[in-house]
Amino acid sequence: MKFVALLLLLLLVPGVASADTGPALDVPDATLAAALHCPASFTHPAHEPVLLVHGTFADGKVNFGWNYLPALQKLGFDVCYVDMPDGSMGDIQVSSEYVVYAIRAIHDATGGKVDMLGVSQGGLEERWAAKWWPDVQADLDDVVMNASPNHGTSVASGSKTFGHCFASCWQMAPGSQFITALNAGDETPGDISYTSTFTDTDELVEPQLPQSTSALAGASNIRIQDICPGRPTDHIAISTADAVAFAIVVDAFTHAGPADPSRISKTTCLKVSMDGTDYQAGVQAFLAYAQHPPAYKDTTSEPPLKTYAAG
Repeated sequence: MKFVALLLLLLLVPGVASADTGPALDVPDATLAAALHCPASFTHPAHEPVLLVHGTFADGKVNFGWNYLPALQKLGFDVCYVDMPDGSMGDIQVSSEYVVYAIRAIHDATGGKVDMLGVSQGGLEERWAAKWWPDVQADLDDVVMNASPNHGTSVASGSKTFGHCFASCWQMAPGSQFITALNAGDETPGDISYTSTFTDTDELVEPQLPQSTSALAGASNIRIQDICPGRPTDHIAISTADAVAFAIVVDAFTHAGPADPSRISKTTCLKVSMDGTDYQAGVQAFLAYAQHPPAYKDTTSEPPLKTYAAG
């Protein structure tokens, strides 16, 4: 797929949304535009365009290029993805600006609403963008999160114990300033359909039992094992190519309102990954990414809240 045309448009026309509301973005428009990858034109009006937001230690191609991107395209979706700085190890508040810009750009290019999938940490950027930028909130139809640490993950609590971790690690610890601000008030603001999908066997986003940290008040909260009892879907699988998670995402994107687990066929439980998955392409993308991985930047405390969130 070629992304050049839209990228050039965004570079030549900074601040693409004409009615931007909310906090000013600190990241330069050219940097934000360069991180957004979309088709040269949007040619599938039967479905709303989709933005994919990757998780920690990855980029869009590694996370989605061999699974969600081709699988959704095969179903007739125009699909974009965004690359976060520093492999999403930096300040989530800064990474969220990339999502804000991407939603505005896609809306400006299509004139319609946008569907969005964020996996793992990507769900936090989605929610932060929808919470603090009113125009972005208004431009969203569905927000889907797979394995997102919406109330923090105990795996990140080691930052407090050892006093060292990357910035977003501090922010994903339960009780962090970021998590507290994110969940203050309405956890699912706006006229948006929220779906949160999670699995009992997630080894990185914990706890999952007895109450999932991923579940949100006001969302359709879907446990993989409620659809497929005993399914051993781990964090990597639910964030990449798990067939059941994909079916939930597609259900949300193709129906009014959030995903409904009763519409997921039980035959999906017999499949490991979604149709269109190319594991060889996934390995190649990972090996290419591993040649120039983002630099680890150790921090000794959580990034301060931005002024717009601190109040």
